[in-house]
Amino acid sequence: MDNPRPEKVAVVDEVRQRLSDAPAALLTEYRGLKVGELAQLRRNLREAGGDYKIYKNTLVRFAARDLGLDLEELLTGPTAIAFAREDAVGVARALRDFGRTNPALVVKGGVLGTRPLSADQARALADVPPREVLLARLAGGLAAPLQQLAGLLQALPRNLAYGLSALIESKGGVPEAAAEAPAESPDSPDSPDSPDSPDSPDSPDSPDSPDSPEEA
Repeated sequence: MDNPRPEKVAVVDEVRQRLSDAPAALLTEYRGLKVGELAQLRRNLREAGGDYKIYKNTLVRFAARDLGLDLEELLTGPTAIAFAREDAVGVARALRDFGRTNPALVVKGGVLGTRPLSADQARALADVPPREVLLARLAGGLAAPLQQLAGLLQALPRNLAYGLSALIESKGGVPEAAAEAPAESPDSPDSPDSPDSPDSPDSPDSPDSPDSPEEA
């Protein structure tokens, strides 16, 4: 913008900030909706955790360009943006439900984070199960393998006992303990107290001892 007025700069900054903070932003055409119907739509979106804002397409285009978002094809005709504060699915569902009784409301597309959404993708967002349902499904999916593992661990000792019992029976029962080895004989020939042991040559009583006295 060349020499933009401060109020326009403020609007561009606001749109840029909202697009940055919102997990999703859905662009709609509201042509044909009455003032009371727009007020009701805003209330419905607030209850779903969203905000509904009407901006000039030119200012939204500048903000989107600053963020690298491609919204050019969606910025035609009267445009209002539904910003999701947290629950993008809840905001998409609120738009869908309102559009069922107010066909003048048209969802043109939007962005999910930084990913562009076509009109069909934005409408399909409303069919995603609620967060609580997804968490319950995730918990159930995690619980099933854990239950199977617990059953397997409980069966392991029982199956092991059955297997050992069958193995013992196939071998003819528990083998008897081996007989004890006989005790060593106390009369071993190597015993130093054996009576057959020869006298030591160094014994003092030996007749051949060199220190024996000669006979007179």
